[in-house]
Amino acid sequence: MSQKNTENNLEKIERYRAPALEKGLDIMELLSEHEKGLSQGEIAKALSRSSNEIYRMLTTLVRRRYISKSSEDDRFMLSLRLFSLSHRYPPVSRLINFSLPLMKKLTKDVWQSCHIVMENNGDIVVVSSVDSPGYWDLGMRVGSIMGLYNTSSGRVLAAFGNHDKREEIIARHKIVIGEPKGDMTKFYLELDQIRKKGFDIRPSNTVMGVTNMSFPIFDHDGLAVAAVTCPYIERIDKLDIPSIEQCKKMFSELASKLTLYYGGNPKLD
Repeated sequence: MSQKNTENNLEKIERYRAPALEKGLDIMELLSEHEKGLSQGEIAKALSRSSNEIYRMLTTLVRRRYISKSSEDDRFMLSLRLFSLSHRYPPVSRLINFSLPLMKKLTKDVWQSCHIVMENNGDIVVVSSVDSPGYWDLGMRVGSIMGLYNTSSGRVLAAFGNHDKREEIIARHKIVIGEPKGDMTKFYLELDQIRKKGFDIRPSNTVMGVTNMSFPIFDHDGLAVAAVTCPYIERIDKLDIPSIEQCKKMFSELASKLTLYYGGNPKLD
C-alpha cells in the first residue's frame, strides 16, 4: 500500500471517529479492571482527561445505569446492565444466526458441506450445519455428538483451550460410538502441532476419501469457543470446484470473520 493510500485511510478513520462515545467506552473498559471501583479523579488521571470531561461522561453513564456510584465513598463501578443486555440474546444464538448466511454462501462457492461445533460438558456437539448444494455430500446433523480424539473439530477445541480447559474436556469426555481412545502422548503432540499451524487438516479418521479441515473461533480471552469444520470431498467428475488449498483459505477467512463478530481475540503461540 502506498504512503498516499495509507494517509487517506488514516484520514477516513479520523473523520468517522465519535470522541464522546470513545470516552464513555474508555471509562467502562477502565472500570472493568477495577472491582472496587474508582473515584472521578482516579478515572480522569488514568485516562489523561480533564475532571470536567469525566464528570459529564460519568453523569450520563450513571443516568443510563451502565455504571453505579457508591453513596459511601463516591467511587464509580460497572453495573450489571451490560451483563443483562448481553443475556437478552445469548451469544451462542447470536453466533449461529450470524454464521448461517455466511456458511450457506461459502458452501455454494466450494460445493462442500460445513458445520460448527462447540464443547459442552466434555461433549463435542454440532450446533450448526449447512449441506452442500449438490445432490450428495457429507453433512453432520445438528445435535450430533462427535469424537474428541478422532475428529478435527474435537482436536481444535482441545488445542486452543488453556491447560485447565483442555484437561477438563478430556476428563469429562465420554467416548462415542466408533471413537478409539487414542495414545495420550501422541494426542498432546498433535494438539501442539495444531496450535502452531493455527488449524487442523488431515484425512478423516472415520470415513475414506474425506479430508477434514477445522478452524477455531475465538472468544475475548483467546480461547476456542467453537470450531468451523469442512469435510472436504474431492470430486472425480467434470465439476470444477475449489481445490483443498483454496477451500482451506476460504474457511480460514470465515473463522476469522466469526471470531471478529464474537468479539474474539486469537492468541496463537
